[in-house]
Amino acid sequence: MKLLKTLSLSVAAMALASTVSSADTLDTVKGKGVLTCGVSTGIAGFSATDSSGQWKGLDVDGCKAVAAAVFGDASKVKYVPLTAKERFTALQSGEIDVLFRSTTWTLTRDASLGLNFAGVNYYDGQGFLVNKSIGVNSAKELDGATVCIQAGTTTELNLTDYFKANKMAYKPITYDTSGQTIEGFKSGRCDVVTSDASQLYGLVLKVKDPNSVKVLPEVISKEPLGPVVRQGDDKWFNIVKWSHIAMLNGEEFGLTSANVDSMLNTENPDIQRFLGTNGEGGSMLGLDPKWAYNIIKQVGNYGESFERNVGKDSPLKIDRGLNKLWNQGGLQYGAPIR
Repeated sequence: MKLLKTLSLSVAAMALASTVSSADTLDTVKGKGVLTCGVSTGIAGFSATDSSGQWKGLDVDGCKAVAAAVFGDASKVKYVPLTAKERFTALQSGEIDVLFRSTTWTLTRDASLGLNFAGVNYYDGQGFLVNKSIGVNSAKELDGATVCIQAGTTTELNLTDYFKANKMAYKPITYDTSGQTIEGFKSGRCDVVTSDASQLYGLVLKVKDPNSVKVLPEVISKEPLGPVVRQGDDKWFNIVKWSHIAMLNGEEFGLTSANVDSMLNTENPDIQRFLGTNGEGGSMLGLDPKWAYNIIKQVGNYGESFERNVGKDSPLKIDRGLNKLWNQGGLQYGAPIR
């Protein structure tokens, strides 16, 4: 009965997304004069407001890149904070134009919700945060633990699978937001917090004494995070996808927000096509010839965005690891713009 109900909900979701997608999203966005971008309610380094109320983060830069490509103005974004449980419905219903919310690309989400993932802007994996005082050094020592977890995420199933495979028991305590999970942990309601490792680094900063906690060494899942759009609008899918690819290629070419203007007269044909001084890439996407130039000039390349939001220039200090470019030993690989 539960399976039939789940299938019925999936079919209904696909039908709703298909109806919304029958409209041309690019025309809709241009008509509004602003990109409506779904983000988190506050994930450090990815999408959160700073002390002045400005949205910052790796996912926020993804929203800005799409706006720069479409409008030539990265500031034309309306941010809609969403919980994990709200995010897909908001996209399916047309409340938002694109979802940039640390969302994992999975078969179920790709095939049953009427949605498409437009790339991976962060390769992640699920981990565990514990108090050092409990004397645990491995996730395999967590038998009988009480675990704080965010509802509506892939972490719930991953947690179940991991404990079952290792013949361990646990008691879950679920919350709607990552902020609530760390508050539950701080108040002693749970022994462990589990989430994407990138989120755990942000949660450490919310503990009174960050040196009193640690992230265990195990990474128990693959979590390719990226932007999501509705199925049925390939033009919009391409724009979101290639906006991310432009940031990757910009880094590979050595183009930054600081030097991109000086490269407009380059004789390198690949960079000429990228910057819109030669070729027809922009017109094929329905965009201005300088769409990729606008992304790099106003938002920066992928490396710039990574380092200032989650990397060495941020409070999180996350090593790029798998998120290095392919020619530096990582998985980030931008398809050619030609």
